[in-house]
Amino acid sequence: MKQRVLITGASGFVGFHLIEEALNNNMEVFAAVRKSSKIDHLAGFDIKFTYPDFDNVQALKDNIIENKYDYIIHAAGVTTARSAQEYEHINADYTYNLARAAVESNIGLKKFVLVSSLAGVGPLNNLDGIITEETIPTPVTAYGRSKILAEEKLKSIDSLNYTILRPTAVYGPRDKDIFIFFKQLSNRIEPYIGNIDQKLTFIYVTDLAKVAVKALHIGNKQAYNLSDGSYYSRYALGDFTREVLNLKTVKFHLPVNFVKLIANISEKVCSLSNKASVLNVEKLKELMAVNWNCDISRAKADLEFTPAYDLKAGVTETLNWYKANKWL
Repeated sequence: MKQRVLITGASGFVGFHLIEEALNNNMEVFAAVRKSSKIDHLAGFDIKFTYPDFDNVQALKDNIIENKYDYIIHAAGVTTARSAQEYEHINADYTYNLARAAVESNIGLKKFVLVSSLAGVGPLNNLDGIITEETIPTPVTAYGRSKILAEEKLKSIDSLNYTILRPTAVYGPRDKDIFIFFKQLSNRIEPYIGNIDQKLTFIYVTDLAKVAVKALHIGNKQAYNLSDGSYYSRYALGDFTREVLNLKTVKFHLPVNFVKLIANISEKVCSLSNKASVLNVEKLKELMAVNWNCDISRAKADLEFTPAYDLKAGVTETLNWYKANKWL
């Protein structure tokens, strides 16, 4: 009998790849989505859809008891929100509700894997250090604070067997965030904010999916920082993109205060329609952070984490997918 896994955030970018990897490991996949979610891109998968109410612990318990999951990978959440309260509610409260329901349902859940974020720890403000699992969290955004709060709430449930994954910037086929930068470069425009030295880190989505499924079986009650094991200058992503696409771009640096002004305007405009702005002042704090370099030795040792893609290989495969699927 196949082992059952519930994957939340299943309609999203990371969720797609989690489903693919779980199926590759011969698991029975239950994909948690909203009634309003676009799921056409999941049509080719042999999966079951479920529609949990993360605000209702009893409804979650009923769902878990009915479907008798062996494992849960919780990847649902928001990266943009209208307020700190909204980040906290969706990213932290939903995590706690689902984990609590899993324990109280008494189905003998084997593992709860939380896809958190390195933003929960926050960046370093100098180029010399490296982020480890012992680094004291100092997130610079409400998003980051909501992710570390989710971790704390998860850890408060004594009887829960969990593993926490903290990926740095995730990219790959179907991503729509870093894709914005790729799209700009394809139009021969290469913009940067300010003019500072940075250490940036990335993880290819396939590597994240593989370690998430591995974590269902190993790495109990620990948090793990994840990247491809290297760090890059702020220009590396653009350099590799230009090389793969074989094009020349106009590179320029926008003044930080100018971008902040645009972000403020974007926030105000979006607030009029009660929407969250993709470009916001807080997001700039992460984009302008000096050092996101992180140590992945614990994940290598405990989770057998062996990233297959460095940034050049990952960008090459990603751009080829975008071109093949007419995104570029």
